[in-house]
Amino acid sequence: MAAGLAVTVVAGAGLSGCAPVQSGPAATGADQQTGQLRVWLFDEVNRGPKEAVVKEAVTEFEKAHQGVTVDVQYIQVQTRAERFKAAFSDPKSAPDVAEFGNTDLAGYVAGGGFAELDLGSWAEGKDLLPSVLDTAKVDGKTYGVPWYVGIRALYYRTDVFAELGLKPPTTLDEIAPLARQIRAAKPDLLGISAGGKYTYGALPFVWANGGDIARKDGDKYVSAIETAEAKNGLRQYTELIADDICPPAQCAANGGDASVEAFRAGKAAMTIGGDFNRKSVDASTAAGKYGIVPLPGKTAGSVAPAFAGGNLLGVLKGTERKTLANDFLKLLGGKQYQRKMFDAMGNMPVFSDVQADVAKSTPAVEPFIKTLEAGTKFVPVTPNWAKVDAQGVLPNLLQEVAAGGSDLDAAAKKAADAMNAAFAS
Repeated sequence: MAAGLAVTVVAGAGLSGCAPVQSGPAATGADQQTGQLRVWLFDEVNRGPKEAVVKEAVTEFEKAHQGVTVDVQYIQVQTRAERFKAAFSDPKSAPDVAEFGNTDLAGYVAGGGFAELDLGSWAEGKDLLPSVLDTAKVDGKTYGVPWYVGIRALYYRTDVFAELGLKPPTTLDEIAPLARQIRAAKPDLLGISAGGKYTYGALPFVWANGGDIARKDGDKYVSAIETAEAKNGLRQYTELIADDICPPAQCAANGGDASVEAFRAGKAAMTIGGDFNRKSVDASTAAGKYGIVPLPGKTAGSVAPAFAGGNLLGVLKGTERKTLANDFLKLLGGKQYQRKMFDAMGNMPVFSDVQADVAKSTPAVEPFIKTLEAGTKFVPVTPNWAKVDAQGVLPNLLQEVAAGGSDLDAAAKKAADAMNAAFAS
């Protein structure tokens, strides 16, 4: 790993004051080569393996940069908005390098928080998957290095399928009938564990049917959730939340975590789960009794577009240590440590050659890589998406149809109106 390959930061304006989160020197625009480099990373339920890899990177970095220490703080995901808002408003409270979710990017960039990156001089950068790198861009400019990508696929119970003489679905149209058949034969099992709040489980159905969340209209987005194609996908997903598959009383309030948990607990024959769920499933009652296939599309052999989730590493605009921040970003976000994070946490690397390498060593990740290769989708890249997300527009739509018995056309129109109001604000 050549830690000295610089990622150029396009310098930005200073940030105005707010309550600091931690103390530090005021930003001067200087590029200091010594002192303390401050790093924020997300806390995890099981942080130990992640922390061990990060400590290894810190040790390597400090050895290569005399007079530099790296202070890593682990912040809670739930309170990240408040922490970053304070940091953006006061450089004294800000880290130099931070991990953040790719869906938060547009809002953070609009808030003046992160610096633009030029990855052209980074030798490893040429192997970043273009579709994943797109999740680090706003208006064509790159503001982060993807640290890992989160992709979902279809988990299924191999023992149940073998007992009933079934095969995994090859199209989206096959999922509901298959799930009904399983629940009829085994009433104690959910045919598929779906969720009324599981937006990222539902969106592949929308995308595979040719629909979308929103479309660009000039310099703004407008809702596309009420189009016929989008409603076909919503109809197909909400059909799964029914008494003969996944009863609303049990499933309507579930998000992704709860949906996967039912599968882990041995209460579901299928679920849509992430590559990031695999290690926890291996530590559950479903261990050794499950398989994974890409979530199929509308035609046999096709793959439904998955949401390209994941986290980025970025450099704060107000940092006094631009070069050091970039060097550390590339070390922790580079190939060597992405591979180590995969081994430690199961995080899917974003470099094509590293992905190929982990697929050879861990065949279970192949369905996720196939899903990535088939093409992924993302949420609208606008700061206003945070408003849509905060209002729960899409989960509300799913729940109103699945649990509330609302007419899909009326629910989709209501969601579209809420989205358009947020996009126009």
